[in-house]
Amino acid sequence: MSTDTPKEQGAMKSGPVRMADADFAADRRQNDVAGALRDYWAQVRSGDLGAIPAILGIVALVALFTALRPETFLTDRNIANLFTQALPVTILAMGLVFVLLLGEIDLSAGVTSGVCAAVMAKLIVDSGQPWYVAVLGAVVTGIVIGTAIGWLVAVIRIPSFVVTLALFLGLQGITLRLVGEGGTVPVRDDVIVALANKNMPVALGWALAAACAAGYAAVQLWRWRQQHSRGLSVKPLQMVVARVAVVAAALLGGTLLLSQDRAPSPLITLAGIPWGVLLVGVLLIACTFVLGRTPYGRHVYAVGGNAEAARRAGVNVTRIRISVFMIASTLAAIAGIVAASRLNSVTPSSGAGNDLLYAVGAAVIGGTSLFGGRGKARDAVLGGLVIAIIDNGLGLLGTKAYLNFLITGSVLLLAASIDALARRRRSSAGR
Repeated sequence: MSTDTPKEQGAMKSGPVRMADADFAADRRQNDVAGALRDYWAQVRSGDLGAIPAILGIVALVALFTALRPETFLTDRNIANLFTQALPVTILAMGLVFVLLLGEIDLSAGVTSGVCAAVMAKLIVDSGQPWYVAVLGAVVTGIVIGTAIGWLVAVIRIPSFVVTLALFLGLQGITLRLVGEGGTVPVRDDVIVALANKNMPVALGWALAAACAAGYAAVQLWRWRQQHSRGLSVKPLQMVVARVAVVAAALLGGTLLLSQDRAPSPLITLAGIPWGVLLVGVLLIACTFVLGRTPYGRHVYAVGGNAEAARRAGVNVTRIRISVFMIASTLAAIAGIVAASRLNSVTPSSGAGNDLLYAVGAAVIGGTSLFGGRGKARDAVLGGLVIAIIDNGLGLLGTKAYLNFLITGSVLLLAASIDALARRRRSSAGR
């Protein structure tokens, strides 16, 4: 005869259900497509928008400029030009993503790219160094600048806004000293010039696109299989396959478009993926792996989410803060090299214009939060495409320069507003 009270008996009956809800059953739950879509919609409603605004922006801008300039905007030549336009801003924004993830800012990233490009150009022209020595010198310069910024911010505890604003002014003086007032250092090295002005062979482009599509599919399916075998919560296989198909279609479709001969004259051949696009792809894969699959990346997100909690958990917050500025300045150096390649020269104003504003705008438009803790390397690519499409499309329309600035600034303000509203929504939802 049981001596349990009715309340205890009721608890025993409902115990397994409550344990399933309160324990880690959610991690073992098998989702169907409808359930996964409901979960995703709930995530979006709670303010976790991810890359949705950037993707919608790209679709809307492409549709708008195609309607306004159907004879020129979607031509293979203009698409290749658009990708080339986006290269420096995208690489610069990719570095800024690391800084923004900590809720910091680097106002000197643009002029850092100019200084590093000037160092590379002077090593090639004045010292007669080969391209790889010059590039190494530029990258080391970026690392030194980033280390100095990180030390002042993380150790001396000067706000990053003040440090990088001071360097924004000071580094322009270094570029001016290297290049000279009113001077220009030409960049004629074939390898450097090829980054933004030459294309890889068509066969190589197809081979790399196929390899990337197959590699992405293998990684996604392997991860799904591993999670499934361990009894963890996984997305439906149909959704994983659909995502792989979308990425493969984008890669192969872009390769098909860029493999067309886009030369204005039948006497020459101009086809293939620009080498700079391959560089951005390599950097995207590397940064995505670092942020998403390494302890360092998890520490960056932890510090950006709550620095004090991360410190108590054993994370070296000072080291993380210094490292993100080093990464940002290193990628700024690469952006400066690509910009010099595109213009075939370095001037005293290199990197001192709107490059920084466009790069910050690209990161925020792509989905990186200004408040820290949220963002991915892909945000720089998506946001860079938005910026490039706006600049390219308005150029085709013959729009006045002031309207270009007004429209781009409005898009950045809209992205920042969406970010702020999404953050409030996440806070109210307890995320």
